[in-house]
Amino acid sequence: MYMFKPKNSSMSPRFVGPRTFMRLPFENTLDNLDFLIMGVPFDTGASNRTGQRYGPQSIRDFSVLLRPYNLDQEINIFDYCSGIDYGDVDVIPGNVLKTYDKITEKLEPILNREIVPILLGGDHSITLGHLRAFAKKYGPISLIHFDAHSDTWDDYFWEKYVHGTPFRRAVEEGLVDTSKSIQIGIRGPLYGPEDVKNAKDLGYQVVTMREVRDLGIENVAKVIRKRVGDNPVFISFDIDFLDPAYAPGTGTPEVGGPTSFEALEYVRRLKGLNIKGFDLVEVLPTYDANEITSMAAASIIFEMITLIALNKRSNL
Repeated sequence: MYMFKPKNSSMSPRFVGPRTFMRLPFENTLDNLDFLIMGVPFDTGASNRTGQRYGPQSIRDFSVLLRPYNLDQEINIFDYCSGIDYGDVDVIPGNVLKTYDKITEKLEPILNREIVPILLGGDHSITLGHLRAFAKKYGPISLIHFDAHSDTWDDYFWEKYVHGTPFRRAVEEGLVDTSKSIQIGIRGPLYGPEDVKNAKDLGYQVVTMREVRDLGIENVAKVIRKRVGDNPVFISFDIDFLDPAYAPGTGTPEVGGPTSFEALEYVRRLKGLNIKGFDLVEVLPTYDANEITSMAAASIIFEMITLIALNKRSNL
């Protein structure tokens, strides 16, 4: 079987050719794939800074520096999995509901082929579209949500579909199994205690950043594993989970978050879970400094691909 893998940068300079994630082939095929990268360049749901529509390309721009061997996980990922860059969803600027339809339409054949999509945002409102597609395929799915914010408000500026509301809408629509879902890293000044209480009342387990620090990386991983079990899992990673010292290029930064190393470690510890898809959202290049946010985002996605390769290797 033909395996799609990146161009060899020791033979082809990194600045040659169109920008795709990690120099993967840009293909319009669903054959012989374990995963694919797809951008969702939508930012109409943002409430503060905008420009997340340029996040997918910024992440791709930095990702050309990534190499195929994961030192920490001791695996050459493309020995075990095949992947491509599938381009972007044709979003509808200014219309989040029609954009959701575009997302689910694009994801349906991908999920029906058991291909793991890795989706590059875009603001966090897009995740509701992702979850609609996954629930259609798998039923209510487990959610692992890394974020400084719970995104469970009922509305924001009287709007129901913005980047602060997707995980309430997901519960109302029956897309997630909250009894097997968890939010990690919640912090910062809030409007009131209800900002966390509301998420818990919806059924999510919430681990605040203070609790994350007290528990440590290994124990947080144990809490996640206990919560989701063997359920099909979708992972949603807001780059503002990181401290803004490590990810300044985002719309609603909150101090007191993890380092980039710690963020990578949280993803690495998800090895062996029944992962069906990922997204990484809220990269905002116009506020980035020396591409360090895109650097962190691309590296986190590299770890996500590694999880796919590790699962493939364990099933051989």
